[in-house]
Amino acid sequence: MLDETIVTETPPLDCCYGPIGEQVRVPISGAHAKRLLHGAINIRSGDLALLVTEDWNQDAHEVFLRLVRAHWRGWNLVVFEDRATQHKAARGWARECLKIEARLLPRATPELNAMDHLWRHTKRETLGDRATLSIEASALAACQYLFDLSPHDRLQKAGVLSGNFWLTL
Repeated sequence: MLDETIVTETPPLDCCYGPIGEQVRVPISGAHAKRLLHGAINIRSGDLALLVTEDWNQDAHEVFLRLVRAHWRGWNLVVFEDRATQHKAARGWARECLKIEARLLPRATPELNAMDHLWRHTKRETLGDRATLSIEASALAACQYLFDLSPHDRLQKAGVLSGNFWLTL
């Protein structure tokens, strides 16, 4: 499963503690820095490939697909991805040059993408409710969190081991 997520300089604030009756100060830098996290998870082994980029365009997606091919060289790869424009533009190239087959998930169904579940969990655990020191540090913290999880924990948090995962292996 393959998916991307955006890390912004102002993370989402789910909750915040402060003295009763007092307004809590939330630091907002006013900057709009962001990083794109590209990820692919092997839904059998829990193995993971990640890439951080500044932009999300066809070139960045092709770089990530090259990384995926290098990471799982020798495998017959089939990736499940959403219908993003960046994916569509690189699909034929990936099939011809990298021998990566793509299967498209239905429109507007992030619940079917295991990587999307993993991103949601990662952002909540590593980025939510914390001030951003630097956008690079935030992106790397998210990646480090995922690499520190065991393959079994990755699959569990991605919903693959739930018992009703839609793709039967």
